Amino acid sequence: MTVLRFLIPFLILPAALQAGAIRLKDLVDFDGVRGNDLVGYGLVVGLNGTGDGLRNAPFTEEIMSNILERLGVNVTGEQFRPKNVAAVFVTAGLPPFSRVGSQIDVTVSAIGDSKSLLGGTLIMTPLNAADGQIYAVAQGTVLAGGAVAEGDAASVVRGVPTSGVIPSGARVEREIEFDLASLTRLRLALREPDFTTAGRIETAINRAFNRQVAIMRDAGTVELDITRTRAASTAHAIGRIENILVEPERKARVIVDQRSGTIVMGDDVRISRVAVSQGNLTLRVEEAPLAVQPNPFAQGETVVVPRTNAAIDEDEGIKLAEVPESASLSDVVAGLNALGVSPRDMIDILKTIKAAGALHAEFVVR
Repeated sequence: MTVLRFLIPFLILPAALQAGAIRLKDLVDFDGVRGNDLVGYGLVVGLNGTGDGLRNAPFTEEIMSNILERLGVNVTGEQFRPKNVAAVFVTAGLPPFSRVGSQIDVTVSAIGDSKSLLGGTLIMTPLNAADGQIYAVAQGTVLAGGAVAEGDAASVVRGVPTSGVIPSGARVEREIEFDLASLTRLRLALREPDFTTAGRIETAINRAFNRQVAIMRDAGTVELDITRTRAASTAHAIGRIENILVEPERKARVIVDQRSGTIVMGDDVRISRVAVSQGNLTLRVEEAPLAVQPNPFAQGETVVVPRTNAAIDEDEGIKLAEVPESASLSDVVAGLNALGVSPRDMIDILKTIKAAGALHAEFVVR
């Protein structure tokens, strides 16, 4: 499939970059081999006066009191209003087969009215999974990707200073229990279900082992019989099949992003015989009121006489020659490029062609 991005100027990838055979690991997910999401609630300290206003974020004061109590500092009944702390949510993804002691990246996001996390340090924060168990503990210096500057009457914000990351900021303390070696059958889940692609995967795996070890269950599932692979273990079988090359088959699809004016199409998009005329319509309305003054020494009042100039200009439409039956995308794009059609106009043209039933592809607008 050829990927096309219509910008100014239009970009068409050459045939040498067309997608061909792709590794199986890039097409499917192995059943059970998955990550897990972690989340925690913590405190960032060391901010330069950009922390939470504790009057507006009482939960910040509560967690700060709890941390100090655990460290042996009695703050019961004390009133403190520091501006260098901020309450944050800490999120991370626990990769499959992570072992105790390995490190993972975490993302830190402010939940109060903190203005910036730049330069702050995350205090030891436990990270929980959906089962409520603690699987990792995060701590470290927050790397914020934004900046903020303000004065008495104006402020400037660049990026998002209230969110940051800590590379390798969490250490795994508990492992996910998953016995891969005990599996006798393994399902391969296609990331983009397609009967043709699933059939090709089945054929490629059976050809690699010279026997029937894989069977297609549906458009999104291919089941692998580990016992028939004669591999030393399930991990050996996965390692052998994940680099098998398979050429995927995808639906014809056109993706349109109206905000950026970007259009992405596949080379398998076909357009039936159709003719298109596209032009620009400009409407101008100008108000030019005229003030009429009374004669000198005459009794009267100044009168404003309304005057309006309205005009409609229509540019000559872009006449496209009749497109041949089942024309390829390259032919259509070459013609539109020669006529200097902008990406915005291209979107309108494609919408109209789709509405006319001449565009044979799934049309996705974002």
